[in-house]
Amino acid sequence: MVSDNKTIVPPKRANTDYPLIDSDPHVKRVFGYARPSDYAIAGGMAAASPISFWMMERVSPSHVGKGGFAPVMRLATALGLVGGLHILYQRSCNRFYGFTENSREVEIDNREMVDKVKRGEPLYGASKLSSYLQGVAARNSRYSEMFIHVIPWVNAVNHDQHGIDTAKYYQQAERELEAEKAGSN
Repeated sequence: MVSDNKTIVPPKRANTDYPLIDSDPHVKRVFGYARPSDYAIAGGMAAASPISFWMMERVSPSHVGKGGFAPVMRLATALGLVGGLHILYQRSCNRFYGFTENSREVEIDNREMVDKVKRGEPLYGASKLSSYLQGVAARNSRYSEMFIHVIPWVNAVNHDQHGIDTAKYYQQAERELEAEKAGSN
């Protein structure tokens, strides 16, 4: 589809049991919408690596001395933190994509976007990039979480290509503003 010299490649829509919220969520939204259970699971996964190395050292000592175990523990902790962040990001993105139950996130997204419409703000934030570069960024990071274990790639660009029809936000904002006007009379 071509309009205003701006080429938009529509994202392929996955068949899911739950509604699509965003096919290319910004990294801030991914961490902001994460559930407390996601943080708990990510923390547990992050702690599993250093705890496992500590337990292995206790069960079967390596006898490397004080100078040899500390670097291994630092590495195990770093790997645990990266793994924990990966789990957190994956669980949150799966709800944005509609792969897992996402009723809480649908409500949060709806409220956030309708409030932005009422305030006259752009739905997905303002960008200093040209329309072309926003499209490039969208095409490069759309559904990127599906391959994040190989190439760590997240959306850090504000753009308007998220694979959903945003008219629903404007319609709901219009209904709410009309209800507020009717209620004040």
